[in-house]
Amino acid sequence: MENEFYFDDKVSGNEEELKSMFTLLLSHITEYMGKAEPFALSVTIVDNQTIHEINKEYRNIDRPTDVISFAYNDDKSDLGEPIDDLGEIIISYQTAYEQAQFYKHPFEREMAFLFIHGFLHLSGYDHVNGEKEAEIMFSLQNSILNSFEYNYKELKNGK
Repeated sequence: MENEFYFDDKVSGNEEELKSMFTLLLSHITEYMGKAEPFALSVTIVDNQTIHEINKEYRNIDRPTDVISFAYNDDKSDLGEPIDDLGEIIISYQTAYEQAQFYKHPFEREMAFLFIHGFLHLSGYDHVNGEKEAEIMFSLQNSILNSFEYNYKELKNGK
């Protein structure tokens, strides 16, 4: 059985390029991590207003953020199912673009970074309960990103 990948781009105007990059990246991540069991994953690209509302409603943080992930199977309730529904990654296109400008690297690299970050959260990694936990997650995140070969080309700004 194959993985299921759902992609919804509400704002960028670069839907095909991003979906293609995320599909390649997802394959790279699963190979890198040795993740053999089939899973489902959803990714949604939104604007700052939308992610701000989500951040406020679900995290009580009254500002936009770059990425939010919602794990659907934290309680392992679907262990007998043929496919593990990992959850959803929501990325702010605008914040990603601003961060790419700030860090002076390609926008697609920032989107890949945020995608990996969200995927790791859905896979059980976290960075809020201590330095060691954060070190493990960020080290893995950077290793995956740095080993991902992709021909970055500047996408148009979807502000």
